[in-house]
Amino acid sequence: GPYEQNCLVNAMCLGIAPKERLIRSAAAGVGNHLVLMGARTGRDGIGGASVLASAELGDDDADKRPTVQIGDPFEEKKVMEACLELLDRDLLASLQDLGAAGLSSSSSEMASGGKVGLDIDVAKVPLREEGMEPFEIMVSESQERMLAVVEPERLEEVRAVCERWEVRCTVIGAVTDTRRLRVFEGEELVGDMPVEALVDDCPLYDLAPQRPEAQIYPAPPRVLEPSDDLATNLLALLGCANIASRRPLFEQYDAIVQSRTVRRPEVADAAVLALAHDTGGGPTAIAVAIDGNGRRVACDPYWGTAEAVLECASNLACVGAEPLGLTNCLNFGNPERPHIAWQLTRSVEGMADALAALGVPVVGGNVSLYNQSGDGPIYPTPVVGMVGALPDAAAAAEVGIAFRAGDTVAMVGTPDPSLAGSELAKLRGEELPTELAEIDIAAVGRTQEAVRDAVRAGELRTAHDMAEGGLMTAIAECCLAGGVGATIEFPADAPPAYADVERFLFGEGVGGFVVAGPREAIDRLAERVPTDVLGVAGGDELTVAAGGASFGAVPLAAMRDANAALATAFA
Repeated sequence: GPYEQNCLVNAMCLGIAPKERLIRSAAAGVGNHLVLMGARTGRDGIGGASVLASAELGDDDADKRPTVQIGDPFEEKKVMEACLELLDRDLLASLQDLGAAGLSSSSSEMASGGKVGLDIDVAKVPLREEGMEPFEIMVSESQERMLAVVEPERLEEVRAVCERWEVRCTVIGAVTDTRRLRVFEGEELVGDMPVEALVDDCPLYDLAPQRPEAQIYPAPPRVLEPSDDLATNLLALLGCANIASRRPLFEQYDAIVQSRTVRRPEVADAAVLALAHDTGGGPTAIAVAIDGNGRRVACDPYWGTAEAVLECASNLACVGAEPLGLTNCLNFGNPERPHIAWQLTRSVEGMADALAALGVPVVGGNVSLYNQSGDGPIYPTPVVGMVGALPDAAAAAEVGIAFRAGDTVAMVGTPDPSLAGSELAKLRGEELPTELAEIDIAAVGRTQEAVRDAVRAGELRTAHDMAEGGLMTAIAECCLAGGVGATIEFPADAPPAYADVERFLFGEGVGGFVVAGPREAIDRLAERVPTDVLGVAGGDELTVAAGGASFGAVPLAAMRDANAALATAFA
């Protein structure tokens, strides 16, 4: 696949803090100390994230590949606890983490935000290796380090807190009024430049986007022959890499640490966390969802990215949450190549337009570019993470993706499913299309709002968005989560051929939901948005019919075995 030579992991970290405890990263107060806290600085990570975001490395470039940063989780924990105590005691004027490009980027960002200058003496930076040059110290990406601005009268208190947590605390410079970043090695000035040159006036890529005349990605290998058998297609989808249960992965980690987890993995479409602190009458819980589908974006960067944004919002709606903000990671190939530049440009436009239509702000993001090898570029893969608010955590605790016997099953919304670019098409080795259908974002938003309101009102017991694998896969996942089957009959005036309904069964799009609950609740939902009653949950198999014609039955046990395909890989 397109990721085999470029294995990527995107992780989203979410923190919860009272507003009054927030601290800015902008440096302030001429004469204040610049304090480096945490681990010693080494050569690990020199040019790491900054090189990975700005260079293409081939098989012959081993000497150019960046050193991997050396992580120390225990040191990180100590630094975190020390910083939290310093913030609780209001001892810091500003605080910034050290990420890509190390001291050079963090210091210049702090200076730019505060419209001040900084003087740094690299000779005072605690080092882990001998003979490091000043530029190495400035760009090292050694982990577990924080940069703070401290008022002189509070320096000793800061040192005492750090000493108690066994965290190094070193004054390496001072805030100035020069608007320049000056780097010293002892008494010798080794670097001097305007802060704006590093932040606001830094060089920009002059991209030359060009839409390719044809699909640039090859067809995937065929692993499933075309078939008119419902069970064959459904079981293959339930076991494919993008749909199979992730239980072998997430069960390796504690999903309820801190005792604030309301909805755990695979129980609902989004994780739900209770807010333990007093919210002053605000939301009592938050929901978190992450989405991305590089294959769909490879078909159409604009609408594929819009799909990812809308699916993320749909996931939140399924637990009753209203989106608050979005962050992202843009994983792409070499943007200096016109076709990749076009992918990146259209993807960003699709994300911006979808979010503008939903009224959701982007609060942050980063990029991972130049992900190419001799086999070509990765799929354009924007991964989006969204956080939503719930007024009442109790409502989310009562809804999930599980069917309950006797509940009425319905499809909500007006998705326009297509087999082109779908998971089923991938299994069949079909070529990727070069465009996806346009999306009525306003209609999707109305459907999300209706589902969200129904969940908050406690009227639905099941809410699951239709995504990879389409409608039938969503229904099957609800059956698996609830341990019950379902009897489904699609509206049809006459018995159709299987080929006529396959797009409806397994086609993919955005804006559709599978819901279940009491019949009267489904009827009330139908008064607001298009809703099709499909059947009832119960039994030990999933049976499907349309217009009186049966398309077969799939035993619950067979679906469970297929969906556990990843378990053997991690056995």
